Amino acid sequence: MLHRKQRITRILLLLPALVVLLALTIYPLVTVVYYSFFDYHYVRGFEGFVGLGNYRYLLGDLFFTVSIRNTLVFALLATVTQILLGLGFALLFNRPFWGRQLFVPMMIFPMILSTMVVSAIWRAWFHYDYGFLNNLLRAVGLEGVRWLFDPAIALYSIVLVDVWQWTPMVFLILLAGLQSIPREYYEAAQIDGATGFQVMVSVTLPLIKGHLFLAALLRTVDSFKLFDKVYALTRGGPGISTESISTYIYREGFRYFNVGVASAASIIMLSVALLLTLVYAGQVLRGQRR
Repeated sequence: MLHRKQRITRILLLLPALVVLLALTIYPLVTVVYYSFFDYHYVRGFEGFVGLGNYRYLLGDLFFTVSIRNTLVFALLATVTQILLGLGFALLFNRPFWGRQLFVPMMIFPMILSTMVVSAIWRAWFHYDYGFLNNLLRAVGLEGVRWLFDPAIALYSIVLVDVWQWTPMVFLILLAGLQSIPREYYEAAQIDGATGFQVMVSVTLPLIKGHLFLAALLRTVDSFKLFDKVYALTRGGPGISTESISTYIYREGFRYFNVGVASAASIIMLSVALLLTLVYAGQVLRGQRR
């Protein structure tokens, strides 16, 4: 009898969280999947079941295919750069030096700012005539760059903003991993005569592999949802050079009111993000079994 009461108590304690989960996650997901199979417009309403018609339309839509390419390029460049820079800074800050306690809070400062504030800062820095970056280039005798108005480099400019904001998070994750490594491993490697590079490859990287995968997973999934920086800095332009999947979904769903197409695009984005998550999770589990 007591055991049954305990089970009922646990269910009742979990019930509010389950209700919130159903209301904010499961129900919207099921609704989006449902809408993706219909020709549904906010104004005209339902116009019939189209099956995979919305998905076929997306695969033939140049704007959508470009948005996928831009999103993948952004996620790859941003994640790889943040991992490399974060690892470099973590290795630097893993050893004691004067002023270390002062520089660590300065390192994580960009991460605590809201994305819109970060975008406003960088929009000023990107200004062609008065921006900090172009003034710096002119000071060394180089021409100014149209950071946000040149289709060839606009996407890379947004990557630069994202790297500046989120490298600190990768840095903190990897620094925590480095500080969890017992010093005895390094001492044993030094006794065996290992060089600094050999210690890095054979000791440090294998022991923080889980942290590297975690940082890569978090940044890849977050980068794949790119919307706010594009909306604040370029609105997807010039042309469609910085169009992302999220801005495509926003335009189709909230400007053109094509809910069915926007829902199908959302499912595709979710599927790709889920696939990336499963790949990363598989790598982590495989490493743990070893």
